[in-house]
Amino acid sequence: MNWRFALMIDPVVAGEERADFGDTFTAVDAAAPALSVGELSTQRGDGVFESIGVIDAHAQEVVPHLERLAHSAKLCDLPVPNLVQWRQAVDLAAAQCPAGESVIKLILSRGVEHGPTPTAWVTAAPASDFTAPRERGIRVVTLDRGYDLSAAERAPWLLLGAKTLSYAVNMAALREAHRRGADDAIFLSSDGFVLEAPTASLILRFGDRFVTPAPNGGILHGTTQLSVYEHLAARGFDVGYAQVPASDLSRADAAWLVSSVRLAAPITAVDEMALPVDHALTAGLNRYLLSPRD
Repeated sequence: MNWRFALMIDPVVAGEERADFGDTFTAVDAAAPALSVGELSTQRGDGVFESIGVIDAHAQEVVPHLERLAHSAKLCDLPVPNLVQWRQAVDLAAAQCPAGESVIKLILSRGVEHGPTPTAWVTAAPASDFTAPRERGIRVVTLDRGYDLSAAERAPWLLLGAKTLSYAVNMAALREAHRRGADDAIFLSSDGFVLEAPTASLILRFGDRFVTPAPNGGILHGTTQLSVYEHLAARGFDVGYAQVPASDLSRADAAWLVSSVRLAAPITAVDEMALPVDHALTAGLNRYLLSPRD
């Protein structure tokens, strides 16, 4: 289905309270020009964003996404978004989505160079078909991210904990993975610890314990990973966070990359070394992730 929706937002300050922010939204033609040539999001990647999965017009995990957007904005010295205003924008975008899977993107940019205000907008569009990676799995390679676990604390100006529009490195990592015959990549720190994938969080299974790399060292706290952990904990599994040495990847009893739109993709091989795949558990995770969640 070929459809798209776009909504420009006139951002208000975080502390402004009112019931209806409708007069701050402008629906625009998603296929028409809408940004200035001086827009810093396109010139410098100077902004932050979130991607929200939508199932049958229900936007998933909106509050965690908005909270992470606010966290990224704070790290980037952008005006903190008014979360009620942005929630209303998400609701408007979700109402435009048909049955099936869609994706809503939230973008907060520094705006036009020398301009007085940020630029903000929301889009909605059909999600890609991720049936194959969910059911058949993905092959990954490990890539050196080029910094150690203490880099985020030692050099906060690197913005390692923010979800910024500067995604050139992440896209280059995916291209390198494809050149090596893999589907995706897992970043490693320069001191030999597992980080995350370019666009996903990593979950490893060791027996009945599930582990994800601790959200430090520039690792984003994944909204889908948090949701998976709630589901697993409710089923009686042990879930937690840890510093994961790269050598532990090959010892895992199962592993997944999880994200808001692709959902749970089982890893079938790391650097050409095969990993076990729990197809039944994976199917259960994706059934849960495809159910309405707030």
